[in-house]
Amino acid sequence: MGYARWIGAFFGGMAGGFFGALAGYALGALGENLFDSDNGNRPTRSNAAEGERNSYLMSLLILTAHVIQADGKIMHSEMEYVRQMLRNAFGKQAEVQGEAILRRLFERRKQLGENEWNRQIVQICREMASAMTLEQRSGLLALLSEIAKADGSVHPDEVEQLKFIADRIGVGSAAIDQLLNLGENSLEAAYKVLGVAPDASDGEVRKAYRRMALQYHPDKVANLGDDVKAAAEKKFKELGHAKDLIWAARGL
Repeated sequence: MGYARWIGAFFGGMAGGFFGALAGYALGALGENLFDSDNGNRPTRSNAAEGERNSYLMSLLILTAHVIQADGKIMHSEMEYVRQMLRNAFGKQAEVQGEAILRRLFERRKQLGENEWNRQIVQICREMASAMTLEQRSGLLALLSEIAKADGSVHPDEVEQLKFIADRIGVGSAAIDQLLNLGENSLEAAYKVLGVAPDASDGEVRKAYRRMALQYHPDKVANLGDDVKAAAEKKFKELGHAKDLIWAARGL
């Protein structure tokens, strides 16, 4: 089953309105026909790119539903962050309908039970690992980390599930510790961002920064839309701040 088809199966029968149209358009653009469509035109290159973006955003909704409920609570601040992201990207109507889909996903989790829900999360992570670039997967983890941080703290259960996802999409759980320390203003956090010890050599520190700069560069996700690129630019600036703290402390 292809990536877009798996996304469609996960959302099948749930999505109406704006996101229902997104799902149908995404699958149609990628040549997958799980959703009914009246559009018989062959997909163009731009349609395929739009389909890729829509599948990316729907993946984000599914994994957001997984992480938000990790601590057994649905925090208002986390939901508001998601609302704002949808509103900025697509407008008020999309915000309302996107939230409705999240709540349906919460209900679906109850209906499926934890074992079956987790099995489906593992499957979609595997599909993502094969269908997305490393940079796209890293960017998605950065967005999920921001959602988890929205209430001012990250519950250990949320960290556990973020690492669960990171491992299964082929990025690695260490990335979560790095992402959760982005935006902090301490030298200790800066070293955690780069994933190196304070006693690492200058060469090791430079190498770690270059690796992260390539992995999280905004241009790597530019094809997914301005909102996704803007989120990546914010992370890239925070990475630059961590670098500046370390470089200043070392006199580099």
